[in-house]
Amino acid sequence: METEYTVVGGGVVGLAVAWGLLKRGRSVRVLDGDDGSFRASRGNFGLVWVQSKGLDEPAYARWSKRAAAAWRDFADELEDGSGIDVALVQDGGYDIHFDDQTLADTVEKYERLKAKLDGDYPFEVLGANALRNEEPAIGPSVKGAILHHEDGHVNPLKLLKALAFDVRRLGAEVLTGREVSAFEHSGGEFRASTEGGEVFASEKVVLAAGLGAIQLGPLLGFKAPISPLRGQVLVTEKIPRLINRPSLIARQVDEGGVQIGDSKENVGFNDQETLATSAKIAARAVRAFPDLAKVKLVRSWGALRIMSPDGLPIYQQSKTMPGAFLVTCHSGVTLASSHGRFLPDWFEQAQEAPDLHVFSEDRFDV
Repeated sequence: METEYTVVGGGVVGLAVAWGLLKRGRSVRVLDGDDGSFRASRGNFGLVWVQSKGLDEPAYARWSKRAAAAWRDFADELEDGSGIDVALVQDGGYDIHFDDQTLADTVEKYERLKAKLDGDYPFEVLGANALRNEEPAIGPSVKGAILHHEDGHVNPLKLLKALAFDVRRLGAEVLTGREVSAFEHSGGEFRASTEGGEVFASEKVVLAAGLGAIQLGPLLGFKAPISPLRGQVLVTEKIPRLINRPSLIARQVDEGGVQIGDSKENVGFNDQETLATSAKIAARAVRAFPDLAKVKLVRSWGALRIMSPDGLPIYQQSKTMPGAFLVTCHSGVTLASSHGRFLPDWFEQAQEAPDLHVFSEDRFDV
């Protein structure tokens, strides 16, 4: 059966796109890979994050701010449809510094960006004493932090579960274990073929397959210049409240455990965790919150995230196969609200569609 849209990729990005299209009354089929696929949706840090985004491209800051502003209503609507609370807490987040100079340098960058955004960049600088009033467990070697008031975090697994449930409830066919291997386009119809020999027809295709776009993108006329970036994560046992607001170093999740991360490694398609990196991020977390030294670690993993050459998302309609779209980004959780609420207008070329040209592949032609 032909649908209006085939979404290739069933992670947070693909499901958010499918959810938004379904909300507009479009018929959607989602084709997803198997559990052996690289999945950033299951290995991310769960942040809804604005600060530091777009320091060199204010349009990205605006896009991230728009997503953050839409998150509360997005989370509420997901809960109404799925019955799942994604545990959104959005009362600010920290950029923690152990050095006065790095703090000052970052503040200077934020002030420049704030000027480009006409002052709409709500952050404040907390010295060590002010930060300790907010976070009594902070360590003595922390010099201060930047508190950005638009930041927050969610439970990413609950987000993925809520999206998967609500997409099905809204009528999409979600097929797992389907590795797409080829596309054909003729007569205004796309046909996606899987390795198992199945063929699925639709009027339009959205490629939201994460790192799978490296191979699939060129088949639809995209450059897809993305690469894997490994991040390693540690999770502690459940403990009483220790950390009030999230940071890139650590966050305490709704269930009580502390998630520790902030590693970036260019190691190709190797998603295995390493003792050296685990020790490094654990030591930094203990330096920030010394009480963590007494807490047991219960889980660790490595995951491959998606990175473009400049770190920005890529939104592109194929120039050779109109009706095919590439959607890929590093910040799938932050941008999930925009992908569900605003991106479908871009697919549909609606009057209220966001201007996403700055995020097109044209920027890589220079």
